[in-house]
Amino acid sequence: MQIINEKLAKNSAAYLNGYVRTPDKDTGRTEAPAILIIPGGSYTHISEAQAETMAQAFLAQGYQSFFLRYSFVEETTPLLPQPLIELAQAVTTIREQAAVWHIDSDKIVLAGFSVGGHMAALYNDFWSTTWFQDLTGKTAAQLKIKAAIISYAVIDPQLGFPTDEATIAKWTPEPEKYAAQKHVTPANVPSFVWATVTDQLVPVQNSLAYANALVAHGVDCELHLFHEGPHGMALANSLTARRPEADDAHVAHWFELANEWLKTILTAK
Repeated sequence: MQIINEKLAKNSAAYLNGYVRTPDKDTGRTEAPAILIIPGGSYTHISEAQAETMAQAFLAQGYQSFFLRYSFVEETTPLLPQPLIELAQAVTTIREQAAVWHIDSDKIVLAGFSVGGHMAALYNDFWSTTWFQDLTGKTAAQLKIKAAIISYAVIDPQLGFPTDEATIAKWTPEPEKYAAQKHVTPANVPSFVWATVTDQLVPVQNSLAYANALVAHGVDCELHLFHEGPHGMALANSLTARRPEADDAHVAHWFELANEWLKTILTAK
């Protein structure tokens, strides 16, 4: 197995970390799908330990697994769109290294959590647009993803998180430009959206707004709302729980459901 650590640009702190398995020739498989974890952290930090655990969980499901450390508000203000540019760099790096890292370049999946879900949802909206291709200097073929997992995500900065205008201003002076539900098109890729109804930090209305927009535009979508659970549950088990209520066997089913869903998406012709 290779441990990947790739700096993405000279002028930012962003980097791509990952775990790449060497194919077992006896299985007849020479490549695997890739999944890119985009951790949360309010755009002020990420938990590398949690991101590593998430990546390793998907690695065990047969993915070449990566996570992105993107720029934070104290490094770039206003912040957006810098993290999205870095996400594009991460996706294109994975695609460019597909042969070396034993990846099927047509099967790159994003999995975003909290503000990482904001990034994943926006990327899903923007990858096919001319303005984003011009911004990143990449083509649609380089930027394209196969699917997205959107987990307890911030979708719209004006839907309950952040709670103050000063923080929103650090993110962007144009919050509507980064309200992901407002930019969905039929070009969005299939999306698995999940959240907990009792999330006290990021209101569940965010996930509902994005799922409604996907359905309205005819985009393949699966939505799961769990009846209770705090924000930031990650795997919802003892590996990632930071408080007792985040270790919840019922909510932990999201991971199995997402993998079942991904299998149907990645094998569809």
